[in-house]
Amino acid sequence: MSLIAETEKYLTEVVHHTGYDLDKVSLETSNKPEFGEYQINVAMQIAKKYGQNPREVAASIVENLDDRFINVNIQGPGFINVSFADKIILDYLNAGIDNFDIFIDQNADKRTIVLDYGGANIAKELHVGHLRCNIGEAIRRLLNVFGDKTISDIHWGDWGTPMGLVILEIEKMYPDLPYFDPDYEGEYPSTSPVTNDDLAIIYPRASLKKKEDPVYADEARLMTKRLQSGERGIRALWQHIVRISSDDCKKVYDYLNCHFDYSYGESDADKYVGDVLSLLKEKDVTEYSDGALIMHVADPDDKKAMPPLMLVKSDGAVLYDTTELATVYQRMHDWQPNAIWYFTDERQSLHFEQIFRGCYKSGLTDPDVDLHFYGFGTINGTDGKPFKTRDGGVMSLKNLIKEVYVNIEPKIKEDIVGDERIVIANKLTVATLKFADLLPYRKTDYIFDVEKFTSFEGKTGIYAVYTATRLKSLLKKVGNSGTTMTSIVNSDMREILVKLTELSRVLKNAYCEITTNYIAEFIYELCSLYNKFYAKNNISNETSIAVKNSYIALSRLVYNTLSKLLDILGIEEVDRM
Repeated sequence: MSLIAETEKYLTEVVHHTGYDLDKVSLETSNKPEFGEYQINVAMQIAKKYGQNPREVAASIVENLDDRFINVNIQGPGFINVSFADKIILDYLNAGIDNFDIFIDQNADKRTIVLDYGGANIAKELHVGHLRCNIGEAIRRLLNVFGDKTISDIHWGDWGTPMGLVILEIEKMYPDLPYFDPDYEGEYPSTSPVTNDDLAIIYPRASLKKKEDPVYADEARLMTKRLQSGERGIRALWQHIVRISSDDCKKVYDYLNCHFDYSYGESDADKYVGDVLSLLKEKDVTEYSDGALIMHVADPDDKKAMPPLMLVKSDGAVLYDTTELATVYQRMHDWQPNAIWYFTDERQSLHFEQIFRGCYKSGLTDPDVDLHFYGFGTINGTDGKPFKTRDGGVMSLKNLIKEVYVNIEPKIKEDIVGDERIVIANKLTVATLKFADLLPYRKTDYIFDVEKFTSFEGKTGIYAVYTATRLKSLLKKVGNSGTTMTSIVNSDMREILVKLTELSRVLKNAYCEITTNYIAEFIYELCSLYNKFYAKNNISNETSIAVKNSYIALSRLVYNTLSKLLDILGIEEVDRM
């Protein structure tokens, strides 16, 4: 249990001992630290409940507080201000120098949670929005810190009309390929007839043709059905496309330190479609409409339109809703999770609400399985509009990575050369992209300003990594083991320690609200406080051994904590920059 959680438990007992019934007393960070670093704000609530004077209630609580607090005072109508005694802070944080677990208030019940993020479509180039896979990755790491088991799945889009379009366009380009010959009985080529660069051109062209030519659109639908029906040549070509496209996407995700336990796609759920449709029909929750099989999921008290799930087209083709249900079925069958969480663009919220209703209504999942959609906002350019290239096209994720790299590389010290320079530039590029992406509240649209986010100062990944590098260098010089803090030497040191007592709540908030902005903000604040401390205190040349050891122990504590927080965000450190 963290210091804050333990103290809140103690305060609740004090309030009960004082004669008042209250479920929980919160210890809040004060916005006026001159009166006290924390506040206890229950006197007004209790006074209203018991018909008493709030200042008198506050005074009765204060009388029962023990010596873990100093600077105890009452302000205004009954705000109790307190600060922790030095010994309380030092004992707690000395224990945390090499033990990050002291900051984790874990739940008693551990969960198995399937995380669906990444969401790339096969044969389409990753665009800048796919950078937001960072959110799912960071939440995965955070859940693991709290002891939950996670199963991450990229969930490729590899089975619907977009694939039919791509295969159709390849047939238009190369009609003599054996994949399109129904009489061909030999082995198909082991290499793909198209490259990933080809696919980047083929899909947009095919998509435009579909919009402009109804005949072409019908041909694409037929090709999709041929794929889903298992036509031998079409499946063989499809496998080539999936392999080269997914391999390319995985390289980008790996570069960003976004990793997945499974790389399943819509196609992997296909074998469960029959079982799902049988289950839905058995539950009598489907019906036919204009020849298509649908499932109504609207409730009588809905305040907004809730379209039905579209399961099977009149021509027999399976739709996206069906594979989504089959994916849930597969996950429940294979992993028996307590929860399945989806991380995609906020604009997909209606789709997932439909799917979740369908799962619960049909009994596909039990009511206690937490199906949850965690949407995220869009990445915009400095003009406030969706991020584009200079010529107005959709910005690819690779191009954004390149743009950030080109901006960062010249800022690295000139004496860092060769492979080391490339590695450092790449790590700083990833740090820049991740921190910028994880700093805003998850659902907020944000502006990605390359100049701003590649700065060595301010709320940037580079600033955080720079601070970690400074700490690592200092500790290598002065020693990195065996010391503890014996006193709080000055106000700068105390500011850092008080800030660290808040970390347990920061992590718990991020964990409960499924958003990383609390952690990113804390990293920036911790780095700022330490760099201020570092500038005012000459640690290496401190003449008092006791003071120097306290400074070194503080630096170890900050470094180890910062290193762990950066790892949760998927940001790697460098030895120099």
